[in-house]
Amino acid sequence: MKTVKSILELKEIVAKQKTNGKKIGFVPTMGYLHEGHLSLMRASKNKTDFTIVSIFVNPTQFGPKEDLATYPRDLKRDQALCESVGVDLIFAPEVSEMYPEGYSTYVDCEGNITKQLCGATRPTHFKGVTSVVSKLFNIVQPNFAFFGQKDAQQVAIIEKMVRELNFPIEIVPCPIVREADGLAMSSRNTYLSEDARKEALVLHKALLEAKTLIENGETDTKVLINEMTNTIKSSKLAVIDYVQVVDTQSLESIATLEDEFLIALAVKFGNTRLIDNYRGQVGGF
Repeated sequence: MKTVKSILELKEIVAKQKTNGKKIGFVPTMGYLHEGHLSLMRASKNKTDFTIVSIFVNPTQFGPKEDLATYPRDLKRDQALCESVGVDLIFAPEVSEMYPEGYSTYVDCEGNITKQLCGATRPTHFKGVTSVVSKLFNIVQPNFAFFGQKDAQQVAIIEKMVRELNFPIEIVPCPIVREADGLAMSSRNTYLSEDARKEALVLHKALLEAKTLIENGETDTKVLINEMTNTIKSSKLAVIDYVQVVDTQSLESIATLEDEFLIALAVKFGNTRLIDNYRGQVGGF
């Protein structure tokens, strides 16, 4: 396994692999990897011939009061994890390589899809995401790109971007990976205090309660939201950003469950903001 920091070097390696008829799989990450990331890499290994992982803490997707400076970083640890699952190449550029002096070109997905859910309180976040992902797609030129369903809004936005900008890439959403107690895996879980880590389990509990209600025939989203909100508020540390039930494509709120839906939530525990979701279908959750 090789780690490269140069865009030019990476493109040369990719060109050689493609000349040899290899299908390229790509897993973009911000590092500090966990089992959720590794599951994406395994999915790529199963579907493609050559797996590339990017490790880049992208400054353009952080707001001015967010955790860019403190976001966990450990490249040596990440390299060992990538090697353990058979990744072929790591792309770990410096910020100056991705955004050289004078850089001013961005990709922005307009419309409500970026203004719902996380976009309501993080207005510049998805512009940073779509910009860096489009750059990475152009650099890596993958056949398939793998994303975790935990970031459901991000997946929906990237799928839309790929369709509308005609990227010749198939996006492969992969299931949420959870800790044994149900907490969705996230690099930000390391920020949680011992008490907050225990309290954060109310997120999965709330989603499971909604699942049970739906299986018992509940289709009124107000009822679902109220039940989840009450469960989350049982935690003395939880501060709710949003609890919503939305359409899986537009991410617009829906009043009644009729077909596919996404239940999404974002909650702060101290300074740590966690997201989680369930995607389901009436009659087939």
